[in-house]
Order: sequence, then C-alpha cells, then structure tokens
Amino acid sequence: MQLRFLRLLAACACGLYFTGTGAAQAFPSSATIPLKDFARHPGLSDPVLSPDGKYLAVRTDDPDGTHHSVVVYRLADMHVISILKMPQYELPLDITWVSATRLVITKGKAMGSIGKPINLGQIIASDYDGKNQRYLYGYDAKGKRAANRARDEGFGTLAGLPDKPNDHFYMDVSLWDNENISSIYNVNAARNTRHLVSDIDQGGMNFLIDKAGQATYAFGVNTQQDFRAFRNIDGHWTPLPDKLVGSHFKPFAYTPDEKKIYAYSSKDGGPYRLIQADADASHPVTLTADPFASFGGSQWSPPPYKLFAVTNLTGIPKAHFLQPQLPSAKLYKALSKAFPGQYVNFIAFSQDGMTLLFSTLSDRNPGSYYLLDRHHNKVRKLFDAAPWIHPQQMSERRSFRFKASDGLMLEGILTLPKGRNPLNLPMILLPHGGPYGIHDDWLFTDGAWDAQMLASRGYLVLQVNFRGSGGRGPAFEQAGYMKWGTRIQQDLIDGVKWAIAKQYADPNRICVYGASFGGYSAMMTVVRAPKLFKCAIGYAGVYDLDMLYHKGDIRYLRSGRNYLHMVIGDDPNALENNSPVAQAGKIDVPVLLVHGKDDTRAPYAGAKEMRDALEKAGKHVEWMAKSGEGHGFYDEQNNIDLFTKMLAFLKTNIGPGAPVAKPAQASN
Repeated sequence: MQLRFLRLLAACACGLYFTGTGAAQAFPSSATIPLKDFARHPGLSDPVLSPDGKYLAVRTDDPDGTHHSVVVYRLADMHVISILKMPQYELPLDITWVSATRLVITKGKAMGSIGKPINLGQIIASDYDGKNQRYLYGYDAKGKRAANRARDEGFGTLAGLPDKPNDHFYMDVSLWDNENISSIYNVNAARNTRHLVSDIDQGGMNFLIDKAGQATYAFGVNTQQDFRAFRNIDGHWTPLPDKLVGSHFKPFAYTPDEKKIYAYSSKDGGPYRLIQADADASHPVTLTADPFASFGGSQWSPPPYKLFAVTNLTGIPKAHFLQPQLPSAKLYKALSKAFPGQYVNFIAFSQDGMTLLFSTLSDRNPGSYYLLDRHHNKVRKLFDAAPWIHPQQMSERRSFRFKASDGLMLEGILTLPKGRNPLNLPMILLPHGGPYGIHDDWLFTDGAWDAQMLASRGYLVLQVNFRGSGGRGPAFEQAGYMKWGTRIQQDLIDGVKWAIAKQYADPNRICVYGASFGGYSAMMTVVRAPKLFKCAIGYAGVYDLDMLYHKGDIRYLRSGRNYLHMVIGDDPNALENNSPVAQAGKIDVPVLLVHGKDDTRAPYAGAKEMRDALEKAGKHVEWMAKSGEGHGFYDEQNNIDLFTKMLAFLKTNIGPGAPVAKPAQASN
C-alpha cells in the first residue's frame, strides 16, 4: 500500500507524502464477510477541526446505539482532552467550533437507524477541555439555564458563523406555539447572551447573513409547504420575483468582497443550478448547470473562503471547478489523483490555511478521514468510518439511466455482487425511504449498507430514484406528489423490467425489500405487478395511509399535517386504494414484516394491522418485531437477527445467491 501511494504521488506536482497507510493485506472472498460487519454502527463520525488546527472534535457512538458523546482530541498526539457524554438516546446533531477553544453542539434524538435523528432544538456549549458548559437554547428540564432567562419554548438550529471565529454564531429559531414566524439570533456562546438579528412572518425560513451580521435574504418551505424567497430591503422583507432568480432561489454565501452572492436556483422547477448574482440578486449568471442533475457539495478555500468547486448530486460524484487555477483547486486535484476512484471532500481548513481536514469515500469505501499538514505537505490518516469494512471485499455500485414507461428518464444504482458473473442473477429491488427529497446515490452511504450486505451473499441489488426523489430539482420531486401507490410504484417496476431486459436479473428470482416508505413500496409493487416478484419484505413500513393522520409523529406539527394533505391527500377512497392493508387480498407472494415496537414515525399499530390483514386473507406472512427499537433497529444483535431471517426468507423464495464464479482454466 505504501509503495502504491509513493508511485501515485511521484507524478503529483504537490509533493505530498503519506503516513499511517499500512501494508497491503489479503482478504477472503466477499461471501465470507460476517453479517455483524453490516450490522455494526460506525463508532467515530462527523469530525470537526478547530480554527487553529490544534484540536479535533468527533462524534462517538456506542455499539448499542443508545449512548453518544463528543470527544475532543489534541491532534499533535491524538490524546483525548475531553469527553462530553450526551443523555441516553440523545446525540450531537451538529458540532461546531465557534472559537479555537469553544464548541457549540446542537442536540438531537435517535428515532431509529433508518430515520434521520429528530432535532430537539436544544443547543449547548462547552470549552474544548469540557469546562464552562452552558445551555444556550431550549427547554431545560434540569434547570441548567442562567437564572435570569425563562425557558425557551421552541427549536433552535445553528445557522452559520462569522468569517472570523469570535465565540459567536447565528441561530435559527422556530417557536412551538407559532410555526408561522422564523427568527435568527446572534448568540455569544461564551457569555450565554443573544440578540435578535431579524424575524419574518413565514415559518421554515433559512437566512443569509452578510459580514456585518445583517440578515439579507430569507428563503425556504413555509408551513403551507410553499417555497418562498425574500430580500431584506431597508428593514422590510420583500418577495423575490421568480422571473429574476427562478422558481426556487437558495442564496448560501457572499463572495469575499460581498459584491456578489452564490445561490442554487431552479429554473421552471428543473435541477438546481449554481448561479452568481449581484448582491441585490440582479444580473444572475449561471456558473454550472445540468439538464438532469442538481448541484451541491460546495468546496471552499481557506479564508477568505473562495468557492472553487461544486458536485453533481446524481451519478458518480465529481467536482465541477469554478476557479481551477486557485491553489485550493490544484490541491483538490492532486488529492483526487492520489486517491483514484474516491470522492474527495474538503471538510475544513484551519484559519491560517495550513491544516486541512478532508475525507475520501466511494461506492466501496464508507469513508476515511485525513489531515493534511501543508507546512510539510504530509497527509496523515486519522480514522476510517467503519474500519472493519475492507473496500477490496465490497461490490461495485454502478449508476445508470433508463426510460420509464411514460418516457421520463430515471436514474438507478445496481450493486453487482463481487466475483459473480453479472448475468441472470437473483435480484432484490431495494426502494429507498422518504419518499420525497431522498435519493440513493453511488456512494457507500445509507441504503448502500443493505445493498452491500445482500451483494456479499450473491444477490444483485437494484435501487431506483423514482419521481419524487431528490437530486433532480423541485419539479421532479413534486411529480411524485399524490402518486405513492401509482406512478412511483410503476417507476420501480419499470426499473425491474429494465434489469430483466438487460439480462442482469433472472426474471424468475426477484424479490422486493424496503424500509420506511420502501416498506410501503415492498407491499405496493407486488400489488401493482403481481407476477413480477416472488416475495416481499417490509421493514418499518407504512401500510395504512389514513393512519398517518391519527398515529405517528408527522401529525404533531401543522407543517406535518399540511405535508400529508399535499403528498397523499385526504380522499378516503384514494387512501384506501393506495394502502397495502386494504389491498392485502391482492398480494400473492410470501411476505416478511419487520418492525420496531417503539416506532413513532411508521406506527407499530400499522404493521400489526398489515399482518392481520394478510392472515385474514389467507396469505403467507412471516413476522419479526423487536422491543426497544424505533424506526429501524439499532441493536447489533437485532440487526444480525434481521439479516439472518431475511436471507433465510430469500433463500426459500428465490433461492440462494449466485455462487462465486470459478476462475477460468488456462488452456494447454
């Protein structure tokens, strides 16, 4: 491994050299990877570099998934300086350095392994050594607040930082009793004081702050689920016309001289393009655009923070350079050359620009973190996100495009089981959750864990970014509204038919497995295409659409209720026709249902109702439910049990995975 790096870097103009890479290793075939390797959760994640480059704050998770901490390391020797333990089930949703010695942490709560953590709206601060801990925002049940301030009854979210670290940060606030107001505050994390910068009578807004600390733009999806964008003109929030900036306008930064702004903008609902405009949003110029994919993932230089690249959000991620001659852009290219096949992400520079924290990841690498010392051009590996995962053993993930039956171009991801002949393989359709704004990507993240586990056992895995998915712009996402059980399912079915036509999949050995909305799709695809699948696995799924109005956590907020009305409607006949529980009699394949008994997102009562409906209709249904689990299993043993039962179910209904291909014998 060390020799390989030296060869790669010999041709690199930057003159980097690496430490801590280790020697090359031989690994057994992918079929021997233990299931526990896919059931484990990364112990270290979300590293954040202090502004002076001396310390690293990292989120740590215990294997049981219920205990989380923030650990601060001294980078010189990776000595642990402090450990800030969170209450059980709470986790650091965001970790931010507001000075060289002070951290601000947004608290969240785990709701399960397949759902995003809930933002508790609580923000705390601590010195790097664990001293001077303060509760900055939120409802403090333990009375740790300053005695002269009432408890906050709302949600606080870290919204940004001044250009130069000074213990201050900007905080978005949404009140519990008035969802139609968005506010932003300037908070002093050392003194535990705050002052209102601005507010607006629209809920769900984000703000852009200039160097003087003034809120200049507000934008976002309000409680009525409408996108709105405003500019602050002489203290008044004025709506921005669509004809000026497009139907969705998201300004996110100023140029160093503050004469221009950067924004992601959607024209006529299409993919988000990167634009640059004058500070008043006039004279917009498109910097990067694609008719298929949106852009995001911005890459920045050290102060004065020049934007030099953005990344496409579909397909294989690639840096699209805006200022390729900048030293940071050249450094990025050099590191990308040193890590072939990996996507390089600049996480943060130190304020002096001499220390860089960056990561690499790919379709087979769930993430590795490195530190670059620019004084000596030395790259030091810090840690792997999942050190027990060996990329050499993982399967290739391949991005492709195909036409749906109505002519719309869609994207999919195939995970091709390593060491197998990629023809007529037993296949699993794996629909993602959400469904809106979420998308499966090429990288080893989220749904790729299940895909890699199944591929390691010889199954081809198909993921389809159906209409409604993210990464393609608002019109593509909205095209899935009110189509949960119809057009979205047809997109998934069209993907399966594509894989059959290309001879990747054996048409007689196809099963569908999904979690959350994917669990809903696992039941609905077999209703809509009864002869295409041989079995279905629903994990933490929603099976009764009407139940979402009466159980589960989406209904608690007005914005959540408005969301349900917008995406599934309230017509009783439509809800019934598109609810798997009401269509149980049409499901003619064996079903496995898996659910956590403490699931508050997809109600556990809905899973029991689905099981009972299948049994009443005389269908074959298997069942697994775990106590103490929410929206997806956290416990390692519970996940091993799930994988074991799932693989046995697949073997019974579509046969074992394809065996590893034998190497061809050389002819005499």
